[in-house]
Amino acid sequence: MKISALWRRRELVGLLGAAALPALAQFRVEVSGVGLTQLPIAVARFRGEEGAPQKISAIIQADLERSGQFRAIDPAGAVLDETSRPDLTPWRQKGADSLATGSVTRLADGRYDVRLRLWDVVRGQDLGGQSYAVAAGDLRLAAHRIADFIYEKLTGEKGIFSTRIAYVTKAGTRYNLWVADADGENAQSALASPEPIISPAWSANGSQLAYVSFESRKPVVYVHSVAGGQRRLVANFRGSNSAPAWAPDGRTLAVTLSREGGSQLYTIDANGGEPRRLTQSSGIDTEPVYSPDGRSIYFVSDRGGAPQIYRMASTGGNPERVTFTGGYNISPALSPDGRWLAYISRIGGAFKLQVMELGSGTVNSITDTTADESPSFAPNGRLIVYATRQSGREALMTTTLDGKIKARLAGQGGDLREPDWGPFQK
Repeated sequence: MKISALWRRRELVGLLGAAALPALAQFRVEVSGVGLTQLPIAVARFRGEEGAPQKISAIIQADLERSGQFRAIDPAGAVLDETSRPDLTPWRQKGADSLATGSVTRLADGRYDVRLRLWDVVRGQDLGGQSYAVAAGDLRLAAHRIADFIYEKLTGEKGIFSTRIAYVTKAGTRYNLWVADADGENAQSALASPEPIISPAWSANGSQLAYVSFESRKPVVYVHSVAGGQRRLVANFRGSNSAPAWAPDGRTLAVTLSREGGSQLYTIDANGGEPRRLTQSSGIDTEPVYSPDGRSIYFVSDRGGAPQIYRMASTGGNPERVTFTGGYNISPALSPDGRWLAYISRIGGAFKLQVMELGSGTVNSITDTTADESPSFAPNGRLIVYATRQSGREALMTTTLDGKIKARLAGQGGDLREPDWGPFQK
């Protein structure tokens, strides 16, 4: 039986199997769509960047465009550094509201000095700058941090470009759990296995990843230290152990266990121990996710006859149904401010990403693809990363909450699954 790579959907119905996917560590960002209120910005080529391993200005521009908040103004090859005041008149004539300039200089010890100056073109004001001395391998991170600085200066909100994502690939008979930059580049393998790896989930402080491995020929929950690479076994009870979700305090995981028969929700200490049962239903309860304040758990249950999303107190109790539009809704994800619920709905045989405003119950379908899965919010709540199928292969995408700006992070040579967006870096 051929089964698509919609892992969490597969987890819900208890199926397993996958087509081979090449591992992918390099991505091409392709931005599509036009937002209603985008800030026009010009990012000039940084002086000296042609001699560096990374093109800093291009990374910054791609970050800002992908956010949906900015529209790039063509710098027409202009090279400007941070040391001199540029003539802002031609940039104003081009329609730019702001201008980023800078330089990349190789230091005697082999590191690179990266500097930025940001200008308000309309008011003619210097908005400040940044500088980083980094190893060649950290040039992308320096560019992302500069993009974060620009984003926060011009929008008043924290940027997410220096955060990380986790995702899973399969190449031949090998599965890989990757940790990558928020644009998908610079992927590092956290775990490789001949057996499936599913459901990666970041802890609130970004130091740990929980995931499910089938190394024991059954689903077992592990927690992995991102910095050190050590891991510990958390849940290996009789039957299936799956769908880990971190409580905001980082001390507890919600998991789905079938130790007593059907799949039900439990909480367990993040170091392991005896689980505490939360749900008592005759159906399948799975895919838990905590609300940002830790007081509620959203989850998927077919207790009403078909999968729908429910909410209950994180200590258990009577659940209330949340989704009423459509007959099949799975994979809940909460925005960091608790305002939005993203999930996957089956609509006429297609699986599509939906976004609900929880206060009003208003639901919008924000994609035109038909095999969406695994939504996850950026830590500033402005973007959603998800996996889908596009042009005959699986791809990783980001989208704004209104669906107007999308970016494909999957480049040539591979497909992706199960993205989870990590928190802000400490």
